[in-house]
Amino acid sequence: MKNYGRILIVEVNWLGDVLFSTPFIRAVRERWKDAYIACMVVPRCKEILEYNPCIDEIIIYDEKGAHKGLLGKQRLISSLRNKRFDFAILLHRSFTRALMAYLAGIKERAGYTTKKRGVILTHPVEPPDRPLHKVEYFLKIAESIGCDILNKDYEFFISDRERRYIADRLSENGVVKDDLLIVVNPGGNWLPKRWIEENFAELCDALITKYGAKIVLSGAEKDLQIAGRIKKRMNQNLVIFAGKTNLKELGALVERANFVISGDSGPMHIAVAMKSNVIALFGPTSPALTGPYGKGNYRVIQKDTGCDVPCYDLACDDYMCMKAISVGDVLNVFDRMHSAWSEGNRFSL
Repeated sequence: MKNYGRILIVEVNWLGDVLFSTPFIRAVRERWKDAYIACMVVPRCKEILEYNPCIDEIIIYDEKGAHKGLLGKQRLISSLRNKRFDFAILLHRSFTRALMAYLAGIKERAGYTTKKRGVILTHPVEPPDRPLHKVEYFLKIAESIGCDILNKDYEFFISDRERRYIADRLSENGVVKDDLLIVVNPGGNWLPKRWIEENFAELCDALITKYGAKIVLSGAEKDLQIAGRIKKRMNQNLVIFAGKTNLKELGALVERANFVISGDSGPMHIAVAMKSNVIALFGPTSPALTGPYGKGNYRVIQKDTGCDVPCYDLACDDYMCMKAISVGDVLNVFDRMHSAWSEGNRFSL
């Protein structure tokens, strides 16, 4: 591949998937060290890419606001044309995004030949013939355009401002530097992925009683009610940070945490990116496709209940796959992980 001067990476739409794309972004930067690299992303995912040293510019594609409809897209296309990119790499499968890159005058365009868009790609990439983890799915595009894959860890960057904010909030809630801090994330973007609230309450009580841990419940504002119900069920006390942090501050929180326990969610992946010790609880989704990835210190707990995985039945109301994970299962993994950590060793998978 030639030496491009200005590269546009067209991102995907979900927090976890954007995080999974960071090894791809790093590979592109290592291949074109002197290029100006911009990433186009939807507003809700902007924080995932902020502070990333491989990126020169973040361009917001507000498809539900400023860029909604034909006129909005025309404004964005005009803006992209003025930036004079010479290479666009499409991680998103959308035909519309590929067409916008073409109409913006970006002469070379790479991406998967999905949505019948192969005719408008100058570097079409055939989709993989078997399911791949999302990290590998993106890296396959990187390999096809001549990038070397040296590191598959995904990355999330924070600043000292977020670290100070979290240190101050923890101190205000009685959590000091030497405390064993466990962050528990009980939320999830759809109900079947969430572990049972009673189990979270029992687990947190056990961790406080046995280890003297300080526990913080994390989450978005929408998770406040979940956190409140868990706290009400408990005999011990904990701290609720749900709704009190943005993604960068969450990154600082899980970086400070000694352990993170979470369902399959964006916050779990941020914890993996920040190299915390992570226990991930999986039910209907596939760890092989969207689980923790790279060289982090993590363990996935998932039980075989005979259901097809991944399962995207959002109407499921028995949550059998998540109910199959017991409090004892999580405590057993935590005991082993804590023992290895306290001895200064990595937990063996």
